[in-house]
Amino acid sequence: MTVPYEESGRREQKGRTRRLLVEATRQLLASGVTPRVEDSAAEAGISRTTAYRYFPTQRELLLAAYPEIEQGTLLPAGAPDDPAERLDKVMTELTRFNLEHEAQLRAALRLSLEGGGHEKPFLRKGRAIGWIEEALSPLHTSGVDVKRLAITIRAATGIEALIWLVDIAGVPRSQVAQRMRWTARALLHYALEDHLRGKHKRT
Repeated sequence: MTVPYEESGRREQKGRTRRLLVEATRQLLASGVTPRVEDSAAEAGISRTTAYRYFPTQRELLLAAYPEIEQGTLLPAGAPDDPAERLDKVMTELTRFNLEHEAQLRAALRLSLEGGGHEKPFLRKGRAIGWIEEALSPLHTSGVDVKRLAITIRAATGIEALIWLVDIAGVPRSQVAQRMRWTARALLHYALEDHLRGKHKRT
């Protein structure tokens, strides 16, 4: 059985080397460069040969640089019970994260669009849908399809929508969070109204 390079010997040192390469990649992305493995190696002061042992392809390197949110929830302690207020707080945090890591997320999206048909999409499913579902959890007893609503809100407020707002619509980044919250609230309002209309038709 073949042992992966990073799992064999000097694990602590290899872990540091990996972190250096990932951090160098993130810095290059933030500067507007989509780095190749050798670019990140040069930025980190690591030999190209060594870098390729950790990341044989650019896709693997950029995947490692993809940002992650560690916490299990985006709601603050003592979050309100009102789903609209809860959604507002989650969208504020999610948009802040997307703006903070915009360069890495743009690179991930670009690779997803450029990937061949035999490759899995580069963008991860992420945890945003789960966080939005948690915000909407008070609606579970209302009959509203919370999962469907959460997916719809994510589709309209993720990094893809952020890029369109900034690059195409010309919305200043300082206004993006407000637009995302408005969009999410509008979708929530529509879902509630649509559910009520459906109930009235059945009675």
